[in-house]
Amino acid sequence: MSLTDHLIQRITADGPLSLADYMGLCLLHPQFGYYTTRDPFGTGGDFTTAPEISQMFGELVGLSLAQSWLDQGAPAPFTLAELGPGRGTLMADLLRATKAVPGFHAALKIHMIEASPTLRRAQERALAGYDAVWHDTVAALPNQPLFLIANEFFDALPVRQFQRVGAAWAERRVGLHDGTLAFGLGQALPQAALAHRLEDTEEGDLVELCEPALPILNHVAQRIADHGGAALVVDYGDWRSLGDTLQALRAHASCDPLLDPGTADLTCHVDFEALTQAASAAGCAFSRITPQGVFLERLGITERARALAARLDGAAHENLIAAHRRLTHPDEMGTLFKVMGLYPNCATPPPGLEA
Repeated sequence: MSLTDHLIQRITADGPLSLADYMGLCLLHPQFGYYTTRDPFGTGGDFTTAPEISQMFGELVGLSLAQSWLDQGAPAPFTLAELGPGRGTLMADLLRATKAVPGFHAALKIHMIEASPTLRRAQERALAGYDAVWHDTVAALPNQPLFLIANEFFDALPVRQFQRVGAAWAERRVGLHDGTLAFGLGQALPQAALAHRLEDTEEGDLVELCEPALPILNHVAQRIADHGGAALVVDYGDWRSLGDTLQALRAHASCDPLLDPGTADLTCHVDFEALTQAASAAGCAFSRITPQGVFLERLGITERARALAARLDGAAHENLIAAHRRLTHPDEMGTLFKVMGLYPNCATPPPGLEA
């Protein structure tokens, strides 16, 4: 049996699935799920994230969090956490870059939030020599100061899609057409969570709602509000979702999200406005939404690239230049990806996110 067979059986028995249910099964089904059965990162996988592009990304993220830790009086002990840590590359780069920060490593305890057994094994290899613990959810994080990074985590959470019909919303669903998976629409109904979107949408517009993101962000924000700390959320998206942003990637190329489910990465753009609302509900401050390129330039990525380039030549030198451009240029990741910081109301935003 394949995941396609499983989905067809379920839809035949129970009716069409919400997009969120479909995404959840495609990504995390215990037997057929995309993340539970493979390592999707890098040139041999289906996509490449910023930490895999260059060590500079993780280094600068680490130094931003370390400076926030110093600015808040160097609390000890504290939690250093990552949501969806991939192969562990970002955390490894972060730890290497912060070794020289007095007291930082002595005070930290590493906590990794990861649902995939395959990726947990890769993270354990990347962090060999460090005392780290793994959790399935953020609810398991200790009640103490929290310094956290979430890079391309929220975009992979399941999303529901709704098409506006008058003052109501018809949910986009995955059903069957002639025995194959196909998109359709459910009955148009009022949606309290989308009442505010009637002001900026028109008939037929499609908007997305990522319900799992809100309690996760709220958990993080609550710990920071109560105990101190800071979080950096890096992802692609914008202030509000508008339009169909669902995409499937296989071997670094776009593909049909309904074709061969469980074999491609599925993501949607992040609605940063919803994340700020979850932070506010926890009494946590948040920074302006800042383009990734601006964030990294403020932290000195160009100077860091020049320092690294001075020791390189040939292909390695060219690859470094290409990595700098990919991370920062507006035509690459520099504008599409945004960074938001969380911090206590009595503190200042993490470096790189100044107003």
